[in-house]
Amino acid sequence: MRRIVFNQKGGVGKSTITVNLAAIAASLGKRVLVIDLDPQGNSSHYLTGESAADARQGVAGLYQQMLSISLFGKKADDFISATRFPGLSLMASHPELAEMMVKLESRYKMFKLKEALDTLDDKFDEIWIDTPPALNFYTRSALIAAERCLIPFDCDAFSRHALLGLIDSVAEIRTDHNPALSIEGIVVNQFQPRASLPKRMVEELREQGLPVLDPPLPASVKIRESHEACSPMIFLEPRHKLSQAYAALYQSLPA
Repeated sequence: MRRIVFNQKGGVGKSTITVNLAAIAASLGKRVLVIDLDPQGNSSHYLTGESAADARQGVAGLYQQMLSISLFGKKADDFISATRFPGLSLMASHPELAEMMVKLESRYKMFKLKEALDTLDDKFDEIWIDTPPALNFYTRSALIAAERCLIPFDCDAFSRHALLGLIDSVAEIRTDHNPALSIEGIVVNQFQPRASLPKRMVEELREQGLPVLDPPLPASVKIRESHEACSPMIFLEPRHKLSQAYAALYQSLPA
């Protein structure tokens, strides 16, 4: 199963949701890979505590190989590193990805990520892809390579305004390039149940027939501690209400 966590709006928790759901899967004994396509590298830092991987490793190394011609190129799994969390591996990001994008676009490498991931299907039970906050080359490549799409939603007017356009973007990729792609659901993040606006917005999304997933992820300062400790919630404090919400959300995802 390949999942992409995608939203064109920044600050909605893409990296946090990607890493924590992937960590839940790993904690259940699955072989899990996180691919960090965002040049900012938040998922990579979250899992390793390092600011940037070696540019020759990770996603930048994989894409650099795609731009060159070699009879003895590395395999996709050569660009993957283990993390300190059992069952959880990482194809790390690097800032060089931002500079490489123009070359990759001009040389029509949009389908190369899917080809690379096809070779990893027997090595991992789940692949989770974190994306930049933009509908750019990397995001489109991930949508072409993925089977399911999760959309983080912050309960504010800007997120709601962008949501339908975002769903249309996914539908366009599905129609033009990847008929296997589906929107698995909308993940409500930083939910405050005692505030009227978040509750009303979620209710309105449901009334529109949009696939809002349960449970919503509650707002908690604990997630900042998780970021600082570079440890997903399930490994940092498994009994915390946010850890339990992530576990319940993961269990609600269709098999």
